[in-house]
Amino acid sequence: MRRWLALLVAATTSLVLIALLVPMALLIRSVAENGAMSRATAAAESVAVSVGTPDLPLAVERVEAPVTVFLPDGRVLGEEAERTDAVRLAETGRSVTAERGDGREVLVAVQSPQGTVVIRSYVSDEELLRGVREAWAALAGLGLALVVLGIVLADRLARAMTGPIDGLARVSHRLAGGDLEARAVPGGPPEVRAVGLALNHLAGRIGDLLAAERESVADLSHRLRTPLTGLRLDVESLRDPEEAARVGARVDALERAVSAVITDARRRSAGRESCDAAAVVRERVRFWSVLAEDQGRELRVDLPDGELPVAAGAESLAACVDALLGNVFAHTPEGASFAVRLTPHPSGAVLVISDTGPGFDPALLTRGTSGGGSTGLGLDIARRTAESSGGGLTVSSDGGARVEVTLGRP
Repeated sequence: MRRWLALLVAATTSLVLIALLVPMALLIRSVAENGAMSRATAAAESVAVSVGTPDLPLAVERVEAPVTVFLPDGRVLGEEAERTDAVRLAETGRSVTAERGDGREVLVAVQSPQGTVVIRSYVSDEELLRGVREAWAALAGLGLALVVLGIVLADRLARAMTGPIDGLARVSHRLAGGDLEARAVPGGPPEVRAVGLALNHLAGRIGDLLAAERESVADLSHRLRTPLTGLRLDVESLRDPEEAARVGARVDALERAVSAVITDARRRSAGRESCDAAAVVRERVRFWSVLAEDQGRELRVDLPDGELPVAAGAESLAACVDALLGNVFAHTPEGASFAVRLTPHPSGAVLVISDTGPGFDPALLTRGTSGGGSTGLGLDIARRTAESSGGGLTVSSDGGARVEVTLGRP
């Protein structure tokens, strides 16, 4: 925007200056030419008053301009000059001004008792344009200075306008990233200030809606668990043990599903969380390493020594790691080795879990269809965890399965 405003002001200023300076330059040239011609005419007339008197040669010598006097008897006084057609025309009694290749000549005809005396005063092109080029250069410098000044002022004005707009963009990105405490500082033109106030109002409204959603989730939790408790009591009152076990298993499955829905809703409404990825991954790898030892699997672990904060909650990241390691144990034969590597990244951290199993077809990796006897929900959990933190998930299959989870920085 700053560049476009500068170009607009430069173009507008240039057009205005051209409209003003070009006529002024022509006027300066006309004034210089008229001045030179006036001086030449005055010199010729000052000599003309001495025609017919003995002082004519002295008058010719005193005049500063180059003057030539053509007498009727053929003699020539003053500067040597050719008797041109214009001189012969002036000898008929007409005062004229004639153009020559390198200047102009002013011819004044004066009648004397002996005949017509022609007084010629010559003005060269250099004399006609004396001071014009310097004046044009000054005008060009003035025009350039005005254009530069206009661009500088336009840039200052554009900066005053784009600064608040850039601030609004940064605040909107922070809000999109989950930072609901971000607020804009209203500034700039009234319209931009109004947008900043509206954005702050929108951010506050989003916070109020999320708070209302959290309250609704809490209320939903209480409302659903009460009938589930009643169902469990009814199951316990059944006399048939098999029927009680079957219905109880379904009640347990329903309770787990309800708990998962409520947990997921709370996670989405609770705002952006953060945790130490190194600590969470280390704890989950320690948990799964016992099963790996029982199945004779080689486990390679590469974790950073210090803390590695990421923009994901500890529970979400733990569920992500469990889902990916659970896939390794569920879909690779016993004895297949696997590796867990967590490394820092400019955007946060990268978690890579790979194995030496049969792998999978990445084209089939959509929710519910992984192509390997799996539901694909484990990878979906990992994908949602990565995307909610501002990262992403990539999978590949080259001599085994490899899942790379990029986690954003808090």
